[in-house]
Amino acid sequence: MPEDWNSKIISEFRANGGKVGGVFEGTPLLLLHTRGAKTGATRVNPLAYRVDGDALVVFASKAGAPTNPDWFHNLCANPRASVEVGTQRHDVVARVAEGDERHRLWEAQKRDNPAFAGYETKTDRQIPVVVLDPKTS
Repeated sequence: MPEDWNSKIISEFRANGGKVGGVFEGTPLLLLHTRGAKTGATRVNPLAYRVDGDALVVFASKAGAPTNPDWFHNLCANPRASVEVGTQRHDVVARVAEGDERHRLWEAQKRDNPAFAGYETKTDRQIPVVVLDPKTS
């Protein structure tokens, strides 16, 4: 079921230059391309993001589920990835934010998108914050 849900969002994103309506109306979305940790297969996931300097930041919330999303495990295994933002595609290198950086980014995301504060109350895990730094050479 999530695959079908994601496919519809991906199609709408690409058809509208990165804009998506419905529950995601007004939410900045990107398409994250990862390599499967076990299979090596390419995976694409639509994710809410925020900009932090030159980096993009995504959140492994999985809507407050008790486990991290598959894309997070894929990035931990293969941190080189790419993103589609609007009509552009960029290579990135992922790293998990920790300490003060994580706190700053997570608090800003909860402030700007209160749904994330709700996700936090649904799970006992600390929701990972992932920084996608631009790949340089």
